[in-house]
This record gives sequence, structure tokens and C-alpha cells, in this order.
Amino acid sequence: MSISFPAIPYGRGHFKGLRLDGCLYVDKTRFLHALERERYVFFIRPRRFGKTCWLSLLESYYDRNEAEAFDAVFGGTDAARRPTAGRSRYVVLRFNFSGLDVPPDALQARFEDYCGIELRRALRRNRDLFPEDAARDVLAHGSVDARLRELFEVAAERGVPLYVLIDEYDNFANTVLAHHGTEAYQAFTHGGGFYRNFFAALKAGAGHAGGLERLFITGVSPITMDDVTSGFNIGANVSLSQEFNELLGFTEAEVRGLLERYRGLGVFDRDLDEALDVMREWYDGYRFAETAETTLYNTDMVLYYLKHSVPNRPGPDDLVDVNVRIDYGKLRHLLVTGRRLNGNFDLLREVIGAEQVESELRGSFPLERLAQRENFLSLLHYFGLLSIRGVTAGAPRLGVPNQTVRQLTYGFLRDGWDDVGVFAVDLYRLERLTRRMAYDGAWRPVLEFLRDAVARQTGIRDYLSGEKVVQGFLAAYLNVTSCFVFH
Repeated sequence: MSISFPAIPYGRGHFKGLRLDGCLYVDKTRFLHALERERYVFFIRPRRFGKTCWLSLLESYYDRNEAEAFDAVFGGTDAARRPTAGRSRYVVLRFNFSGLDVPPDALQARFEDYCGIELRRALRRNRDLFPEDAARDVLAHGSVDARLRELFEVAAERGVPLYVLIDEYDNFANTVLAHHGTEAYQAFTHGGGFYRNFFAALKAGAGHAGGLERLFITGVSPITMDDVTSGFNIGANVSLSQEFNELLGFTEAEVRGLLERYRGLGVFDRDLDEALDVMREWYDGYRFAETAETTLYNTDMVLYYLKHSVPNRPGPDDLVDVNVRIDYGKLRHLLVTGRRLNGNFDLLREVIGAEQVESELRGSFPLERLAQRENFLSLLHYFGLLSIRGVTAGAPRLGVPNQTVRQLTYGFLRDGWDDVGVFAVDLYRLERLTRRMAYDGAWRPVLEFLRDAVARQTGIRDYLSGEKVVQGFLAAYLNVTSCFVFH
């Protein structure tokens, strides 16, 4: 006899679909009331934290065309029990910029095409508010920023409230910066660049009576926002706010509740406290506001663990989900200048070795000031590579949040040394030796292997000053297998 239980929505970002399919859901709609106090919102969280699903929720909740489905989608949630004034009130225009993965010379055309598709979709879904002549006036313009300006004018004249949602606002910008450099990035974020013009149109729309009434933007970093707007000066950056610390991610109470739910349904047969101990060490530890008292579990990591544990399965073989990994190539431009590791790499190495570092968190800073210590540490915090561990004399103490992130940062050290030719080893051979040490106690071949490699590649010695640094070096290379966990 098969047991019925809520499906685990791992990898799913369409809120309406997962609700109609009866999937597992942790209710976050209580935050809608606080969000409605802000008209224009900027919200940063690390990768795989549930940002896309949250924007999908906002679309389902606020889109006037979704009103008939409200009870089916939001039944049983806080939003159904305490709906806000804005429920089902808006024409929603939603953009997701994660799919603009094209070379820089084709980026503007791809951007214009995609935004045009979304504009036409919104106009088509709201023909009763934007009849043919009004839609024609909007689409007659050649660029998306001109179309948006016309849309905001028409909406203001007709008293139509607009809600613009932007997901992954910095995705393609970060890709261009990482793989094509600063000049290609600044071509569209500075001066008369098309992305800067796009945000200028949004700012102009926010100044109308009516028109652009609400705006919600997500991403992983404040850098591009500072570059295209000279600071998000039309609304609130709530990324470091205590009020929204728990908007995305799961609290420990919520994670325990999920395990208890599946245990009660007879599909999670492992010891609950032991499972929670593992999840806490590998997936918890994120704290985004200095005054927040709770830490958070990464959404994706928890669902990944549950996916491999239900129904009555032994859990994942590898506790690190490949989808949460940040590719070194995406960070290389931050750590390497020319063919040399820069001060940011040294700072990363220092933090890993010292385990904690004091630093103020910056809400906004441009790319050109990234080399400043507090800005780079703030960026690592936004990426989820560092998190607030406490506060000393008014300054946050930042540290690696969990074992998953520690695994990633050790990989960045290895990749960085290898990238600039400072130190490289045969990782396959080292992995085999490390497994023998774990299972057979053969520790000497591992240390001899690393000793001989250091003797041949003398450049690495410049990076091995101090006991903590040496410990970090050894941990980075013993970390090539999952046999050892370092605390």
C-alpha cells in the first residue's frame, strides 16, 4: 500500500503550480503586510534561497488576472486569513533576467526582444485596461526604456496601477563582468548604456501619480544596482532589515516541523534529532540582519536533503547539492588581477583561516570600490559565503555559515592557486591517498605528497605564513574528499 505525502518542490519556482499540485510549502505570506508599507523594494539573497518562487508568489497574489484562483492557490495561508489591501489589484509586469546568456555584442538585442515579449504579454492579458490604440502607442517605440515610459504615462492617465517584478536583476551583468571584463560590463551599466536607461525609465515611472505604483527587485549583489542607479534611491533596500530576515530560508523550528510532518505521515523513519544535527551543521547559519536573533537554513539545501530522505530513504550520499555551488569562474575577476592573486584573495584566505572577521556591512557600493575591505566582505555576505555570527562593539562578526560553504571556499583557494600557477597537484591522486588515510589510517603518504608538491612549487610558500594559514592550506587539500569534516 503506497503512502500519500506532499511532494517536495525541489527545483520548482512556480508558486501557483506547486500550490495546485499540493506540494510542501512553508508559509511566508505573513510578510506581505510589512512589504506593502514599502512601494519600491530591493531585496538581495544568495543563490538558491527561494527568490524566484517568492516573486512568483507576488505575481499570483497581486495580479488582477489571478483573482479567481486566489482561494485555490492561497487557501490555508496567512494571506487568505488576513489579505492585504493590494490583493489582486495590479497589472503585473514581470521580468526574469536569468536567461540572457549571450555574448556582449548580442546582449542589447536579446534584452530588447525579451522585454518586448513580456510587455506584449502584460498588455494582452489586460486588454480591457489597455485597448488596441493604447497598446499600439506603447509598442510603437523602438527601445524598452521608451516603451516603459509610454506605458507609465498611459497607466497614469487611465488610473491603472502597475506592479513591476524583476528577478535575477544582476544575473547577466555578473556573467558579463566575470567572463568579458569591466569594459564590457560598463558599456551597458554606465553612461547611455541600455541597462542604465532601463532603470532610469523605472525611476521616472515611480515619479508619476499612478503609473508604476510598486516595484520588487531581487538579485545576489548590490553592485549592479549601484552602478545603474547611483544607489537605489527610489525605494527601500530591505536586504539587511531585521523585519525581513526570515522572508526567505527556513528557521530551525520550520525545518523541525517539516521533519515531524513527514515522520507523522510514516515516510521519514530516521532519528529526527540526528537528522536535524546534520542539517544544522551543513545547511544552517545564515543571518542577514545584525539585530536578528534567528539563523536560517538555505531553502534549496533543505529540500535537497528531504528529496533524498523521503519516502524512508537514507538521505543524500553527498550532503552538498551541486546546484548551490558557485563556480570559481564567476568569482575569478574578484580574486585575480592580471596573472596575480590580489588583496581580495588574501582577505578570503584570512577569513577562512581566522574563521571570523569584524566588518561593517555596506548596503550599496559600485564596482570601482569593490577592493575596499568592507565592500568585499559585504559582497561575500550577500553571496552567502559569510554570515553574521555576532556583533562586537557595534560591528558585525562575519564567519563561514556552515560546512557546505566551507567546502566551497576551500575549493576557491585551490582553484585560485592553480589558476595563477602558484600551486597545483594531481587532485585525483590526492583524493585516493586521502581516502586511504580515512579508511586505513595511512596518513604519511598524504603529508609526503603535499610536502613534495610544496618543495617543487616554491611560490606557494609566500601564502603559508602563520599556523592558521597552514591549517587552512592543509584543510583545503584534505577537503578533496568528503571523508573529513573540518571545524
